[in-house]
Amino acid sequence: MRAIVGMIEEGRDCLELAQQLHAVEEAIGKAKKTLIHDHIDNCLREAAGPRSHNGRDTLDEFKEITKYL
Repeated sequence: MRAIVGMIEEGRDCLELAQQLHAVEEAIGKAKKTLIHDHIDNCLREAAGPRSHNGRDTLDEFKEITKYL
């Protein structure tokens, strides 16, 4: 982000700034998803208990739905 602020202060091209801001947003989204999946795998799985009646792991289903965050 500091580099982007520097780019703004330098008066860099708006398209270049938009591309860099988009890259930051994508990176933050990926980091958020990784954090959530890590928490599910390492903190919640043990507490969740056995599989549901249809054999699908509830936490696997929860991880799948996180793609819509």
